[in-house]
Amino acid sequence: MKLAVVGGGSTYTPELIDGFARLRDTLPVEELVLVDPDAERLELVGGLARRIFAKQGHPGRIVTTSDIDAGVADADAVLLQLRVGGQAARNRDETWPLECGCIGQETTGAGGLAKALRTVPVVLDIAERVRSTNPNAWIIDFTNPVGIVTRALLQAGHKAVGLCNVAIGFQRKFARLLDVTPGEVHLDHVGLNHLSWELGVRLGGPEGENVLPRLIAEHGDAIADDLHMPRAIVDRLGVVPSYYLRYFYAHDEVVRELGTKPSRAAEVAAMEKELLAMYGDPALDEKPALLAKRGGAFYSEAAVDLAASLLGGGGPAVQVVNTYNKGTLPFLPDDAVIEVQARVDGTGATPLAVPELDPLYAGLIANVTAYEDLALEAALRGGRDRVFKALLAHPLIGQFEYAEALTDKLIAHNREHLAWA
Repeated sequence: MKLAVVGGGSTYTPELIDGFARLRDTLPVEELVLVDPDAERLELVGGLARRIFAKQGHPGRIVTTSDIDAGVADADAVLLQLRVGGQAARNRDETWPLECGCIGQETTGAGGLAKALRTVPVVLDIAERVRSTNPNAWIIDFTNPVGIVTRALLQAGHKAVGLCNVAIGFQRKFARLLDVTPGEVHLDHVGLNHLSWELGVRLGGPEGENVLPRLIAEHGDAIADDLHMPRAIVDRLGVVPSYYLRYFYAHDEVVRELGTKPSRAAEVAAMEKELLAMYGDPALDEKPALLAKRGGAFYSEAAVDLAASLLGGGGPAVQVVNTYNKGTLPFLPDDAVIEVQARVDGTGATPLAVPELDPLYAGLIANVTAYEDLALEAALRGGRDRVFKALLAHPLIGQFEYAEALTDKLIAHNREHLAWA
């Protein structure tokens, strides 16, 4: 089995490598190709990756290359973990929206749209290269904004599934609180990427006992602290929202906070510098503890499970993924991309039935889906007017004056990445 990771020079990659090494019985990788245009980072990450494999006795071969076509040739699956423009572009995404009093964040609001505009054309170009060398290869997208990018891939006819680590993070946390194994915890996870709620936490499978009320009653303070939301919100909703919902439920408070501290991009850039120095140490043969602060917790386990199911090695499995709606949420088009539990096998992902949604959640999902429609149109076709309409449609913006100003700022800060600008 051959896998390729495009964006293999990311500081995330050792987390992924560690998962491949530990779970080699689930996903027996014979060749792993790390693809990245940054040769210096690739050498550092690739060296550590080989040492991790060697320490854990993994027989697979790790190859590094800056040639996308050579890297993805004959791959059974290609994982995408790109950041077009790097941390510098992310830093801009997180700062210029604040000038208009709006959230500055890399996947939500105006910053998220900027990332989508930069990213979708690049991902589609890579996907076409994959299709030209191996049309049967699966594409697993971890590149944000995952929902929009996955929809772009699916609409272009690619065999693609989107992946995020939010759900597996909740699963692991709830398992610890309940003192059970993660495999015993089934989530009623419903929504869009970075706009989701845990409507139920079931023991033993989709039909198991819903212990969410007990979890909230006994561990509500810890859950709320992780979300950076008041306990009262969790109690009143009776569900657990993704921490990204804080941008919607406490927008103005978050804007004030963001204006008083360095951007997350600046923090991550400093962390990456330290991590890369560690990766260059020839004595290091395991992922460093600092990597846990980088983000992406449990990404490797989710990626291994998904790839194994898609490639037939792990058999059918139930996993939270991003895929076509196909009638799952009746108020959305079939070709909207949603994030729910799905049955995954060699044919792809088939969403499981979900509980009927309260209008409180359904309304916001429908609103953000409409924004994502317009965002994808802007990413595919370009043009100032399309950017403006997407911003105006976003529930965190929604005012003519803001949308006008943010459109100009977005284009000014991203001109080098927008062919039409």
